Amino acid sequence: MNFLTDRKRAVGLGAGGSSAHHHWLTIATSLSLIVLVPLFIFTFGSALGGSYEDVVAFYSKPFHAIATALCLVGGIIHFKTEVDEAVEDYVGGIKRKLTLIVVAGFCYTLMASGLFALLKLAIQ
Repeated sequence: MNFLTDRKRAVGLGAGGSSAHHHWLTIATSLSLIVLVPLFIFTFGSALGGSYEDVVAFYSKPFHAIATALCLVGGIIHFKTEVDEAVEDYVGGIKRKLTLIVVAGFCYTLMASGLFALLKLAIQ
């Protein structure tokens, strides 16, 4: 026998059951991007305008490659969580599920191709 009221069962779940998770993931990626984006701008700015060989030598250094990879992954995860929230708020039915699948596929494809390109630069 369950003596919990409907309100007691619903406490902490939010409107969709995962609102707090989305919120904290967005906050965490925002705070990490506050540090990573300026770091990326300064490291990328140092390589900008150089020849191909200079850029390959620049990204062969682990710090520059890791800073760029972290900024890429953090930015795409932040983008995905924000788009997921917008889709969940404004799209309904089967279109919501299909749109979330397309957004996830696009974001993970973008992340994989960016990391692959960076890895090719760093290894050469």
